Amino acid sequence: MTTDDFYAADPGSRASWRLAVLMGANSRTYKFALGHALLTHAARGDTSVALTDLAAAYAMALVEHAAQAPQAPAPAAIGENDFLAVTAGESEESRRLGRPTDRLLEAAVRSMPTMVMEKFHNLPGRTQVPHRFYDLAGSTRSRTVLLTPELIRLAQSEQAAGLHAELEARWNIVETSFTIGIGRSLIREGVAVDWTTLTLTDKRRRRPVTKVKDAMIGFQNGRCFLCDEVIGPFDDTAIDHVFPFSLMNRFAGTTGWHGPDLDALWNLAPVHASCNSTKGARLPFPTEISRLARRNEAIMPSQYPLSRTLRLSLTQGGNRPTTSWLDFLHEVEKLFS
Repeated sequence: MTTDDFYAADPGSRASWRLAVLMGANSRTYKFALGHALLTHAARGDTSVALTDLAAAYAMALVEHAAQAPQAPAPAAIGENDFLAVTAGESEESRRLGRPTDRLLEAAVRSMPTMVMEKFHNLPGRTQVPHRFYDLAGSTRSRTVLLTPELIRLAQSEQAAGLHAELEARWNIVETSFTIGIGRSLIREGVAVDWTTLTLTDKRRRRPVTKVKDAMIGFQNGRCFLCDEVIGPFDDTAIDHVFPFSLMNRFAGTTGWHGPDLDALWNLAPVHASCNSTKGARLPFPTEISRLARRNEAIMPSQYPLSRTLRLSLTQGGNRPTTSWLDFLHEVEKLFS
């Protein structure tokens, strides 16, 4: 699935926001801190924000995350004036104050326009998301960030909490890839699922990364996989095995199961709990197989562990490795016929 296909599946500003956060071209974590700051100010109904005020929220978001995990690939060359170096040096004092130090705020204001704000709307391939969420106005010394009506509507919508959760989940996943020292390459093993806590887990260190639902729901455009309706902030949810896990034992025969791991990411989908209960242990309908293929294709252009995890399943998980998710799923379907 291309980014155009992802947008066409649910056109609107929400899809544009998800494209920027889930598939944006920026390879560091600055875009997540900017997204956090934008949603925070837009939720208040601010139509314009002084760059210094946006920079304060941006810098503190990075300070909080940098205290837990690296914000750039390990081999990245970071000079003493690099913003992340300044963040590290000013982190303790900023946390004590509850606001960025003057040095950190000055560094954020100086670096944000070119380092992250020019790139936030960018997608791989030199394209941009269909909607803009802000524009810069004013002189270099007194800049103002103009928040668009699309951003304000998003930040004040019932899905705002979900968008915050998706952003944090994506941030956590990228941090994990930096933590284990992969540099700019992909994680070799991908991530696993801890069913006790319903979290994605770093395979190397067996530690939680983020919640499965928060990591996956954005790639489904915030919708239940089964009924295709929006998952609301107060809806009871579940993680569905699209191809029921219980069927592995039934079809294993005397020689064991010869198909791919049904407990893996490619076969998991956030759903309404009521939809999951109604579905039971049936096989997916043809429309659901197509929907799962599109969802998995949407993850493939994203960076780091999620895409790597799916790629491993796609190329190693079946009797006949393929590069097409639809072909892969049809092969799995044949195992149950």
